[in-house]
Amino acid sequence: MADIPATPPVLRLEGVRRSFGIGTDVEIEILHGIDLVIEQGEFCALIGPSGSGKSTLLNIIGLLDRATAGKVFIMGADTDSLADAELTRLRSRRIGFVFQNALLIPAFTALENVMMPQLVDRGWPDEAMRRNAESLLGRVGLAARKDNLANAMSGGQQQRVAIARALAMNPALILADEPTGNLDTKSAESVLALMREVNLANRTTFLIVTHNMELARQTDRIIEVVDGRISTGTNTPLLPAVA
Repeated sequence: MADIPATPPVLRLEGVRRSFGIGTDVEIEILHGIDLVIEQGEFCALIGPSGSGKSTLLNIIGLLDRATAGKVFIMGADTDSLADAELTRLRSRRIGFVFQNALLIPAFTALENVMMPQLVDRGWPDEAMRRNAESLLGRVGLAARKDNLANAMSGGQQQRVAIARALAMNPALILADEPTGNLDTKSAESVLALMREVNLANRTTFLIVTHNMELARQTDRIIEVVDGRISTGTNTPLLPAVA
C-alpha cells in the first residue's frame, strides 16, 4: 500500500528576511533569516519587546507584506510564486485575523459583520452565507445578539464577533494580534477560552501575539522574537516582554 502523504505544516518559514530602505543609505534589515514551522492544531503565543520585529514578522505570515528574501509556505503553498491576486485569495481563504480592536463595521449588525469575509470572497450574499454566520454567532454565544449593531455591543462581545468573523472562511490559521489587550480580566479570560475551544474542536491553528505573559503561558508553545531573530520553546517560562 502506498504511503499517505503527510499533511504539510500550516506555516513554514525558511530563511525569511525583511529589509526596509533597500538601495538607500538608510537600508536596515529587521528580520535576519527566520526559520519557523507551525503544525496544524498548534496553539502558540508570539512574544517579544517593542522593536523586536514581531509586527513585521506577523505581517509577512499574514501575507500582508512580502519577505525580502526567504520562503513563506501556507499549507504547503509557496507564496513567493503567487501573483498579488492569488496571494489575496490565499489570505482570505486560509488565514483569519483577530485584532486588539475588533475592527467591526459599526453601522453593521453582528450578523452582517460575520458575513463580510464570505461576501468579499463571493461577491454576493446568499442564504447559505447567512446560515453559516448565524451558526458561528451561536458558537461564540451571541445568537441572541445577531441583529445588534456592532457599536451597541460590549468590548468582549465585539471580540467574540471578531472571532466568529475570523472563522467565516474556515481558515487553517488564525492570527490574533493582542486580542485581549483592550479587555477587562473577565472578558479576556472568556475570549482566550473561546479561542482554545475553537482550536481543540476544529484543530484550527492559532498564533497569538501578546505582551501578556500570563496569557502566553496558557498556550502550548511560546515563540520569542528578539532583535529580528527567533527562538522557540514549549511552555518555557520567559521574562515579561518590554512594552
